[in-house]
Amino acid sequence: MFRIQQQGETVVVVPEKDLREFDFMEIEDEGSEIMKLLESRSARSLVIDFGNTDYYGSTALSFFVKLWKRVRLNGGKMAFCNVSPHEVEILNLTHLNTLWDLCSSREEAVKSVQC
Repeated sequence: MFRIQQQGETVVVVPEKDLREFDFMEIEDEGSEIMKLLESRSARSLVIDFGNTDYYGSTALSFFVKLWKRVRLNGGKMAFCNVSPHEVEILNLTHLNTLWDLCSSREEAVKSVQC
């Protein structure tokens, strides 16, 4: 479900498919690896690259908030990149667009969390 890479103090997560409501258990199970990296403090910041997706549901949004809280405890930042118009609309409707930088490329997102 997620491809996970680490670039220095930044974890880059790439969802491999849309994160729908019925994927709750899979999101939680595979997401625990991301959380472990952040809890170990080997990484401070997080970038999520949505290049392979067009949709995420409320379960995924809840998971993103959980990750963001952990990132903040680490003194880091979180950014999204390659976000589809549909995904941007979801963020705007939920007002979560104010929490994270929305970047057009992964490189831009990684730079934004390293500042």
